[in-house]
Amino acid sequence: MLYKLHKIYDTLTKKERRIFIGALLLVIATSSLIGVRLFYTKTTVAPIEGGSYTEGVVGQPIYINPLIASGNDVDQDLIEIIFSNVLELAEQIKVSEDQKTWNIVLRREMLWSNGEPITSDDVIFTIETIQDPDTNSPLAASWQGVAVERLSEREIRLTLRSPFAFFESNLKNLKIIPQHIFSAIPNANFRLSDFNLEPVGSGPYVFVKYQKRKDGFITEYNLSVNPNYTGSAPLIQSFKFKFFSNFDEAIEAFNKREIDGLGGLDFVKLQNLKIPREVLEITMPRYYTIFLNSNANPALKRPEVREALSQATDRNGIIELVFENKALPIFGPIPSQTEGYAKDIYENEAFSLETAQKTLEAQGWEKNEETGIYERSIGGEVVKLDFEIIVPDIEFLTNTIEAIRTSWESIGIQITPVILEPAEITRSVLKTRNYQMILFGNILNDSPDVFSFWHSSERFFPGFNLSLYENRTLDTLLESVRGNIASTTRQKALREIQEIILKDRPAIFLYSPNYIYAMPKNLGEFNDTTLTKPSKRFEHVESWYRRTARVFK
Repeated sequence: MLYKLHKIYDTLTKKERRIFIGALLLVIATSSLIGVRLFYTKTTVAPIEGGSYTEGVVGQPIYINPLIASGNDVDQDLIEIIFSNVLELAEQIKVSEDQKTWNIVLRREMLWSNGEPITSDDVIFTIETIQDPDTNSPLAASWQGVAVERLSEREIRLTLRSPFAFFESNLKNLKIIPQHIFSAIPNANFRLSDFNLEPVGSGPYVFVKYQKRKDGFITEYNLSVNPNYTGSAPLIQSFKFKFFSNFDEAIEAFNKREIDGLGGLDFVKLQNLKIPREVLEITMPRYYTIFLNSNANPALKRPEVREALSQATDRNGIIELVFENKALPIFGPIPSQTEGYAKDIYENEAFSLETAQKTLEAQGWEKNEETGIYERSIGGEVVKLDFEIIVPDIEFLTNTIEAIRTSWESIGIQITPVILEPAEITRSVLKTRNYQMILFGNILNDSPDVFSFWHSSERFFPGFNLSLYENRTLDTLLESVRGNIASTTRQKALREIQEIILKDRPAIFLYSPNYIYAMPKNLGEFNDTTLTKPSKRFEHVESWYRRTARVFK
């Protein structure tokens, strides 16, 4: 063919040759264009395997164990990516008509990341360990009164004493641990095990190694794809966590492209990110509160004091100052975006320093002429409105308490913040309940079940009733919310719960901030605008991708 073209070309005049070459180039260009258009018509851009991702996290891992991890977000992040919940491991779930019997059949031939089989014995061991008081599991309250029975290597039966409206949520939050690893460890010693930092799991990624400094600070956590994962294989092949002491260090690493993702930012810190990125503003059912321990200070037993503290708290001012208005004010235990929220009962809640002073003075509180602090005689002793408050060393929380201190002290209420590392609060303060006040957060997951935060049985560790609050009527209502499958009855009980807590004021509710996540522009498949808690950003991490290619449709 080329020979014939060459012969023809030799017979052409100079002018004809120019025309011939032009026509040939036109044919080639047209054919190429048609080929390219045909290729794009018949193919589509699709994610492919490959690439790596580095998540920046402020804080330290302590217990990467779903049975004992408490309020440490770092632990929860790693647990979400390393462990699977029982619903993810289940092939079939059968529920009886009375909602009291749940039969769970596991998938076939599942393996732990170390190659050992996953069986019903692992599920039974997990539940029974949670229920054992020696474990001190924060999940214990959710599994009270649940009997577990082995039916076969793949099937278990769960029997509830009474119907539980949020039991499916319990199953979703039940991450299974390996019996063959932990059965030889006494439950009371769970927190001493090396496997809390070197976990064996069943999630999309598997622990490889971690690095730490000479002072013991863990700097890096390396994960790879779990070849035994039961779900779709993750597309990103290497996943790494880098840990920082504070957000300034994390932001510096982000700007140097040493990390790809960074969550938990506030809007002030967000402005310090200098490189191109995507930013997600995510809403979630969480809120921050000052919990009042009336057992630790007689003034906090007084209802007028608790009411005045709330009246003297400028929630909207704090939200503007700390979050640039990217948060919602909270006045009770159920956030506005959660089922059962009763907006109308909070209509009279307002910030007023003048009203706060009148509330105190009407009950005999007077300012000391020398100190300017309110005081009065209680039980023959002079009691001052002078409090100590525990605050996690997280910038938006320390900024919050400074704003509150300015407001409270302007009318004669003194507070002294004690700033501690979040890990220290988790390890010791929450265990002992040794505080007058503590600024801390609650997360409601995907239901309005606030039992763990306010039922009297949860007053002591590992429970989350951080106010050590007791109210028998409230206890009954909290129990009824769990037991009522009917939505209308549940709504009525939720309203009464909010009314009681508003009246008793065991805590000063503050705000529900958005969760801000910065990530690279080429991260695909993560675009959530709502989450139940920060760690759930990794719920579908196996679908995330960094690379794409055109593939035939």
